[in-house]
Amino acid sequence: MLRFSASPTSDMHIGDLRVALFNYIVSKQNNENLLVRIEDSDKEKNTEGKDQEILDLLELFGIKYSQVIYQSQNVRFYTAMALQLMHEKKAFSCFCSKAWLDKKKQEAKEAKKPYKYDDACENLPDELVIDNPNPFTIRIKKPTDNISKDIDSFVILKQDKTPTYNFASAVDDMLNDISIVVCNENHMDDMLKQEHIRNSLNYDKKIKYIYLQKIINEDEFSVKRLLKEGYLPEAILNYLISIDNKTPKKIFSVKEAVEWFNLDNISNSPTRFDIEILKDINKQHLKNLDSKELSRYVGFADEEIGEVAKVYLEEVTTTKELKNKIEPIFKPKIIPSEFKKDSLLMVETIKKAPYFEKYDDFKNYIMKESGLKEKDFFKLFGLLLTGSENTPDLKQLYKYLKNYLGEIIK
Repeated sequence: MLRFSASPTSDMHIGDLRVALFNYIVSKQNNENLLVRIEDSDKEKNTEGKDQEILDLLELFGIKYSQVIYQSQNVRFYTAMALQLMHEKKAFSCFCSKAWLDKKKQEAKEAKKPYKYDDACENLPDELVIDNPNPFTIRIKKPTDNISKDIDSFVILKQDKTPTYNFASAVDDMLNDISIVVCNENHMDDMLKQEHIRNSLNYDKKIKYIYLQKIINEDEFSVKRLLKEGYLPEAILNYLISIDNKTPKKIFSVKEAVEWFNLDNISNSPTRFDIEILKDINKQHLKNLDSKELSRYVGFADEEIGEVAKVYLEEVTTTKELKNKIEPIFKPKIIPSEFKKDSLLMVETIKKAPYFEKYDDFKNYIMKESGLKEKDFFKLFGLLLTGSENTPDLKQLYKYLKNYLGEIIK
């Protein structure tokens, strides 16, 4: 079993999506299930609806999972495990106040030393523990092996008896028989703590951790923002797999990537999210869409409109930009005053014109009947057709819009 864990406190960023994606790919390659864990035990930080938003995004990106668990629903397990550690003298009650701990941290900072809890409460006599009316946390005793020597006796249950992140995560991974975890490298210290928790609970299965270098500027790019700007889910996934990775080709689907993806090929150096590369990948995915499917992204379900969109793909890269090009075609046009007279003439001529299959026949007829010169024809017809003086090849546009002229030019 693999797992993707997410906190329902803020928008999902591309770094989170990459972790979910890589866990999904590895689960497919290993023929194992993927579990989604919503880390909602800190109720004060949770944002209403963010959990469903996370699940909806995973669905949109085709990241399939077998089940969802909420940490807030597992409190009884965390309490039971903490009691077991207390009973086995592997954890203890800590009555140190926040003010006292903050003082110790400040002293360590001034001495330019890393702060470590000094185990002040580890060996309190039983009578002092029982009779103590002050609030307390539960700390797990620090490991004794040399590998984990930098880990102190850290808190596993807070004063309100809710679990800390590491305790809840360690217990959940144990209860759900997690075998592999793909996560960002900044979680490496957390994983050491979680491993110590499971060892203390006599859980002997070793979980394989695969660490990814953090995307330096990932906080600048929420997944919702990229989708709103008009990037296709498949293009975003394509790019996330490509970041500092050796891929057999530039444009591919996740299904294809499952066949050759190898985490060993990913660079061990930090990287930046390059929006320009994503734009290029997105354009290629848009071009590969069926014309009718492409038209849906600009509000239609029509092959010819999809072909018009493909004409504009020579100059734009996202569905948002495409929509901004297509929508004005079917809206009333604002014609500059210097073109008003000639535009009215052209409109009347077009209304009276018969249907022409070929653009050149249409152009010649309009010019002859209106008396407009060729350079004036191009400018006016471009304005009436698209609302812009800067248009793609009018011959190409006419090919796909000729059946809509009555609706466009009024």
